[in-house]
Amino acid sequence: MLKVLILHGWGGSDFPHWQSWLAGEIAKGYGTVSFPLLDNPHFPSKNRWMGQIKSLLEDFRPDVVVCHSLANIAWFHLCHEGDILPIKRLLLVAPPHLSCEIETLKTFFPLEAPKNLFAQKVLLVTSTNDPYMSVDEAAALQKMLDVEMKIIENGGHINTHSGYGEWPWVKEWVLQ
Repeated sequence: MLKVLILHGWGGSDFPHWQSWLAGEIAKGYGTVSFPLLDNPHFPSKNRWMGQIKSLLEDFRPDVVVCHSLANIAWFHLCHEGDILPIKRLLLVAPPHLSCEIETLKTFFPLEAPKNLFAQKVLLVTSTNDPYMSVDEAAALQKMLDVEMKIIENGGHINTHSGYGEWPWVKEWVLQ
């Protein structure tokens, strides 16, 4: 049975965010999903988040990991450490720029794109008007990561604020 780990970004992804919707959809179909609230999501610490995610990876052993926003950056840090088991598929949705200068998030930045994402298949999903990463920055990140990319027209930060609650496409990609 497919095991899916969903990792939220800064502030969490509670209902009606697409990540909480996705977790519910997977569970409704008797799928195996873990959608934890990471430590202190409004004032996150890179070290605490990384420790929590490492434990989840070791205990849950997911096949698919779905990251949104700051969770992408935490995943990149874990990849730099290199101490994670490879997964089948990784979905990177709306990562912020690698040198984001938001004071509350300073422990996460800056960083370089990892050389190895520890996944057999990776998809980067960005938007034409994400306030945290321009299209040019996304194209540069795609090139550095050497992954497939899907660009959503006017999708903002691909969150509740930009209209992403129910998102059938992401469910289909995750459960494929």
